[in-house]
Amino acid sequence: MSGLFSWGQALLLALDPERAHDLTLKTLELGVYPRKPGPDDPRLKQTLFGLEFPNPVGMAAGFDKDARVPRQLSELGFGFVEVGTLTPQAQLGNPAPRIFRSQADRAIVNRLGFNNEGQEAALKRLQDRPPGCIVGVNLGTNRDSTDRIADYADGITRMAPVASYFTVNISSPNTPGLRDLQAPRKLDALLSKVQDARKALGSKAPPLLVKLAPDLADADLPDVVDVIEANEADGIIVSNTTLARDGLRDATLIREAGGLSGRPAFLRSTRMLARVYQIAGPRLPLIGVGGIDSGEAALAKIEAGASLIQLYTGLVFEGPGLIGRIKETLVEAMARESAQSLEPLIGRRAAEWSDKKLPELIV
Repeated sequence: MSGLFSWGQALLLALDPERAHDLTLKTLELGVYPRKPGPDDPRLKQTLFGLEFPNPVGMAAGFDKDARVPRQLSELGFGFVEVGTLTPQAQLGNPAPRIFRSQADRAIVNRLGFNNEGQEAALKRLQDRPPGCIVGVNLGTNRDSTDRIADYADGITRMAPVASYFTVNISSPNTPGLRDLQAPRKLDALLSKVQDARKALGSKAPPLLVKLAPDLADADLPDVVDVIEANEADGIIVSNTTLARDGLRDATLIREAGGLSGRPAFLRSTRMLARVYQIAGPRLPLIGVGGIDSGEAALAKIEAGASLIQLYTGLVFEGPGLIGRIKETLVEAMARESAQSLEPLIGRRAAEWSDKKLPELIV
């Protein structure tokens, strides 16, 4: 069976990236995928913002934009799945071609632009999700919106019945002006409105996370994190794709506009993760994203300050076996430390990662 999926992985890498992505979703819908071999090691379990995660490995937003396969992804072995980004109304996104892949760099540049079928379509699908499947709902705003803050607040109200948690995505580089919402004053206004919508839901309000861009200046991070904490968000996702192109060898990828993900984004995103951890400490759980394509990379995210991690681009190049390899690496790391949970590993090398030097930002 492993040989079959290795062959399938090679086939997908030979196809146009967007076509390969759609074929992968259809394959999952048909039930053609490997199931995890058994229950997760109990040491991988964590309870964060009121949710019980069977393991810390999540599917990042952007893969299952329309909430088509959260059950299937859970059966692959993910501990949680984040769907979206979902906008209030359906939109086509940017013109194709809009995904560019480099096997040499183990990287992808995308400028999709929040292409999705809209929140109502996803709402109907998620009403049938199996119990115990943690599904985060990543919220965005339509490109032509006249009130972006209202879009997020309305999304909270609309999607609350089916969301295990919410992610406010203000960090995609592919919607003009969206990242401006990360400025402290605008972020405060946004989160205040979003929290009003959550409070109206009462005790059933799902937890709220904020997803940041890895290109925020170091000097701006304390103010941004302070605003997130002051508005009583439950966690931070670090980080989205980057506009930087340092570390790339593929000249084609360097020239393409959009957000970069994959191995070249690892250092920048992990350094920022560590700096956010040093500011927020254990008060605010962090989800580490960016360049995770091995068990060692996943462990580095945990040691830099992540309680949970998310994958996407790494799976494109490594296949679904990556999920199990990551969990094995984390269990081995806990065994070396005689630890019964990931807690002793979280953030223990944050200072080291925070001090890493970055190349000059090339965009």
